[in-house]
Amino acid sequence: MDRRQTGVRARGNSIIIDFTYQGERCRESLRIKPTKTALKEMHRKREAILHSIAIGNFDYADHFPNSPKAIKLTKTPARLITIEQALKDWLKKKSKRCQYSTLKGYNSVIYHHLIPEFGSLSLMDLQPSHIDNWQDSICISNKRINNVLSPLRQLYKDAFHDGLIDKNPMERIRHLPVEQQEPEPFTQQEITKILNQLAGTEHNLIQFAFWTGLRTSELIALRWQDIDFEMKRFYVRVAIVYKKEKTTKTASGLRTVEMNEQSLDSLRKQKTLSNGSERVFIDPKTNKEWKDQLIRKRVWMPALKAAGVKYRKPYQTRHTFASMMLSSGKDPTWLSHQMGHKDWGMLRKVYARWMPSEN
Repeated sequence: MDRRQTGVRARGNSIIIDFTYQGERCRESLRIKPTKTALKEMHRKREAILHSIAIGNFDYADHFPNSPKAIKLTKTPARLITIEQALKDWLKKKSKRCQYSTLKGYNSVIYHHLIPEFGSLSLMDLQPSHIDNWQDSICISNKRINNVLSPLRQLYKDAFHDGLIDKNPMERIRHLPVEQQEPEPFTQQEITKILNQLAGTEHNLIQFAFWTGLRTSELIALRWQDIDFEMKRFYVRVAIVYKKEKTTKTASGLRTVEMNEQSLDSLRKQKTLSNGSERVFIDPKTNKEWKDQLIRKRVWMPALKAAGVKYRKPYQTRHTFASMMLSSGKDPTWLSHQMGHKDWGMLRKVYARWMPSEN
């Protein structure tokens, strides 16, 4: 018998099986020494393959799971794709349309949590119980758990829409409840005590933060070209996150902010200290733009300690601005625009107790 005609032949120390599936010629090489016995066995294997194809129950991955054709031609590609590989491919796609700070966050949760815990499983093997057990075993906040699972949720949503899986196990995993932290703004007396501990650029920086409600990332990115002294306003166009300049987080973050006398005063004083820099606020030790962690460690924490004021995070300057404006009767719609919110629903949710009650 001509071995070539049977679709089974020897090549070196391997055996080649040749057949047609879904109109495509398939040649699979098996690392088996081509003895007479092995060739007869591979001939029977080929006949079984042809029979399975004929009756419609052939699955490529059952016979050749390591073949490059397996994922393309199998009926269940999800069992051949590990979560690790799927996450890496997903991250590669995201890198083309996500900002640096977002990608950095994704990288962190994928390589520190998701791959070590679930990476060896195939896409088809993941069960809700895997997620439940991981949640029970890890000591991080509910908010962090939700953030860690976000790439996995997106990955499985895409896999389901692409037809790689028949059901999405992540749909059965609820987002954990996150307790909203109550704002703890500073009083006017506390603000005065804190500012009294500061001088020069550091004083101007913190005073400006209290009276504008800017996020730290926006504060350190502010440029002199964004300031309009004549119209008493400035423009928020960029932010600095992980040492990279980026546009603001949302479209509503691109905004024009009105200045009061306190914020104007801090800018006028800062102008004399800028040394021709592009950024409004620069680190006096390096004459370069601030790094947010240095503001907290070198400026913020020592000032609160020296002032004898209860410690709160620098973000509370933003809460302080909002509460002061609402308590003074400012229109919530105006304030939401000043702070870069899409609408004033966030103000109502977070700062309701500082809004004047309607009679």
